[in-house]
Amino acid sequence: MSQPRRPDVPEEWVRRTDAILSAFPRCEEDPAWTGVRWRVQGATVAHIFGGHDQRFRITFRARPDEAAAFANMGEPYFVVGEDAVGLMVDDATDWEELAELLLDSYCIQAPRLLALRADPSLADEA
Repeated sequence: MSQPRRPDVPEEWVRRTDAILSAFPRCEEDPAWTGVRWRVQGATVAHIFGGHDQRFRITFRARPDEAAAFANMGEPYFVVGEDAVGLMVDDATDWEELAELLLDSYCIQAPRLLALRADPSLADEA
């Protein structure tokens, strides 16, 4: 038996995600194998998509220690890999919190000079 078709991400959520990510230097929207992703110089910053279960997710990068913390938090968070985590997206999503998570993801994936332009506080880190 085949799996149900993955739903298209609601356009409003794509626009909201793009408004966050396109504000970062050289972060560009890009079609993905399903859904939409944003990349900086070839590195994926975030990927929003619908699952076969008809629920929506966004995946992004986090430091490995933060990924472990997300694993312990449970839904709406989930862990994809050592440094990749996700958030279930729905009408209750906290977009301000998501914006902070996406900034962190961008700073992990972007070259240092671009990351500093997006988050000047990184200059304080050694």
